[in-house]
Amino acid sequence: MLLGSAAAVVVLAGLNAIAWLAGPVFLALVIVITLDPVRTWLRGKGFPRWLTVAVLVATVYAALLALFLVVVISLAQLSALLPRYAGQADELLRDGAAFLGRFGVGEPQLREILSTMDTGKLIGFAGSLLAGVGGLVTNLAFLLALMLFLSTESAWAGQRLGRIARDRPWAGAALRRFAFGTRRYLVVTTVFGGAVAILDTIALALLGIPAAVLWGLLSFVTNYVPNVGFVIGVAPPALIALLDGGRRAMLVTIVVYVLLNFVVQSLIQPRFVAESVGLSTLVTVLALVFWTWLLGPLGAVLAVPATLLVKALLIDVDPRARWAEALLCSPDRRKG
Repeated sequence: MLLGSAAAVVVLAGLNAIAWLAGPVFLALVIVITLDPVRTWLRGKGFPRWLTVAVLVATVYAALLALFLVVVISLAQLSALLPRYAGQADELLRDGAAFLGRFGVGEPQLREILSTMDTGKLIGFAGSLLAGVGGLVTNLAFLLALMLFLSTESAWAGQRLGRIARDRPWAGAALRRFAFGTRRYLVVTTVFGGAVAILDTIALALLGIPAAVLWGLLSFVTNYVPNVGFVIGVAPPALIALLDGGRRAMLVTIVVYVLLNFVVQSLIQPRFVAESVGLSTLVTVLALVFWTWLLGPLGAVLAVPATLLVKALLIDVDPRARWAEALLCSPDRRKG
């Protein structure tokens, strides 16, 4: 028991140290697993193996390139817009400081607060974001190489799973459940995320909020962050609405986001996600915190697939450990 715990700590520390490598590798694996039915369909239509791999990789990279270009253009527009709001930001800071003064915060403390809140830093931060996006090209090139190798190897995945199933039936079934659950989770999340992103973009454009497309993309990406993605996605457009149109515009933006995002992401989508992964809400939140700590920001996006993989390797493969599934699964799955 003690030796196993020590080994687990060493493994986790190692993963944390190479998070820059482990995160993209697992992301590439998840993408390949998700696209495996498309690969099977293309092979069934008579496509040669090399052309199948080329089509899949080209499709993924066309989507990533389009997303990359839209983000760069939107960030450039945002960087040009932010200097216009310097005066409004300073005024809001002064109003906030005066409000704090009513509750006994002294003038020295207020001056210190105002000195640390420099609006120029906000403008500089947007510029650094734009410059940092260029660094994604290296990661995308690395992801391309990984997908090429993994897509090639996936052609023999069925045969290898068959061999595993013959020797270890429980292990083969667990890996197949992991692949199915991951694939269904990503499909459901992508469909709902795309729908919410389109609705958010249209709503923000109608409200006249600057960089509506950027905030729609942010909503799409944060949809992959379970449970708290909505909160992350609403903060930037609400802040821009406050600077651009005042408190009323901010409140309207928040209300619109709540109506669109909360209803879809918190009421409708979890029902489909629960059916596909079978994890309780508490386990999902804890997994989000754990994988974000272990793998960084990418861990927040990969929290559910990574948890499904750990569950498959540690619980589903061993019939004696299946009792632990009751601690992880949702109430509906327990009844089943």
